[in-house]
Amino acid sequence: MIEKVLIANRGEIALRIHRACHEMGIKTVAVHSTADENAMHVRLADESVCIGPPPSAKSYLNIPAIISAAEITGADAIHPGYGFLSESAKFAEIIDKHGIIFIGPTAEHIKLMGDKISAKEAVKEAGIPVVPGSDGEVSEINDAKKVASKIGYPVIVKAASGGGGRGMKIVHNENELELAVSSAQREAEAAFGDGTVYLEKFLTTPRHIEIQILADTHGNVVHLGERDCSLQRRHQKVLEESPSPALNPKQRDEIGEVCRKAIEKLGYRGAGTIEFLYENGEFYFIEMNTRLQVEHPVTEMITGIDLVKEQIRVADGLPLKYKQKDIKFSGHAIECRINAEDPFTFMPSPGQVKDYHTPGGLDVRVDSGLYARYHIPPHYDSMIAKLIVHGKTRNECLMRLRRSLEEYVIDGIKTTIPLHQKLIHEDDFINGDYNIHWLEKYLDSLVAD
Repeated sequence: MIEKVLIANRGEIALRIHRACHEMGIKTVAVHSTADENAMHVRLADESVCIGPPPSAKSYLNIPAIISAAEITGADAIHPGYGFLSESAKFAEIIDKHGIIFIGPTAEHIKLMGDKISAKEAVKEAGIPVVPGSDGEVSEINDAKKVASKIGYPVIVKAASGGGGRGMKIVHNENELELAVSSAQREAEAAFGDGTVYLEKFLTTPRHIEIQILADTHGNVVHLGERDCSLQRRHQKVLEESPSPALNPKQRDEIGEVCRKAIEKLGYRGAGTIEFLYENGEFYFIEMNTRLQVEHPVTEMITGIDLVKEQIRVADGLPLKYKQKDIKFSGHAIECRINAEDPFTFMPSPGQVKDYHTPGGLDVRVDSGLYARYHIPPHYDSMIAKLIVHGKTRNECLMRLRRSLEEYVIDGIKTTIPLHQKLIHEDDFINGDYNIHWLEKYLDSLVAD
């Protein structure tokens, strides 16, 4: 049985993992850079180890330092959280070679899904619908032109590795194609060390819908419904909700079952998320994330299932305690990502938090490592908190979210709370009538005004 978990991450997700472990009677080890020595997860963990200076490459991405910390403290398992090394097949392999349990999928599945081309081929074979596009890499411009001509413009050039919008170029006609392909290749090579790109049909008004799955090592697989992550800026999610306003129960059950069967066929283990573009009643696979998602709390709120605890149980070799028929969905949940940024220019705003007060009340949850007088370092991602609310209906959830955002106080720095306060009063959002391009158009309109 797992007795001590090293948390190979920082910020709110490190604290989230610590809390789950302690509720299970499992001790925790926090690793941290010198910039994070006063972080909340470091203060609360049973043990802590400094693994390097502030730059991520010398600390949170430093595999030898993390393995050494696990061995020194006697940790028998490592949880990678999300980001950093969470989708590194190399990290999973090294952990396994050192006789430590990796709380996540196998290195083989991480590697398979980490390459967008191989992932697309694998899920297509497993029965998941995919976006029309090239059969693998396009390296020659003539090949790219043939594919684009076949599927029709607009098309999108995508990097086979990585994510976050890097190595992605939208092409509206053949005259733009050559420059877009070469530019995407250079960008992908610089960002991921892999210049491989491929082509897909560019959907004009899709929603971003993802399905949460859980699988154990005994062949049991369940899906936990969908999340709508369509409110995005530069391919980065800003707000997520579950269930999606765009789906009905029949559609939810159908795509959920398609994913459940595919994951069963692939022999996957642990938590994972299958992401789709959804347009005109059709789902198109875009990628699978072989880790916990930032937005996992909305799923927890409507199912009552603790995904981190389930990850730990699965890694420990235990079977899921329920079948698909046992999964019940209750009410509606919305998550707002709170960043240390100017709410409208999005310029980073690190610094010291002066006053800090979180909202409370029934079905209000805040995942954050912030506290008064904590100094937010400038070296990492700007997300500092997640506000998650639940209601019996979407309308009740929205009203509770409005009240919670009014109560939330983070003084001393700029945050994106004012942006969320504006967004949730917009008619399109209230009506659930938005797609992945809506937010950027809305932000452009604010600038124009």
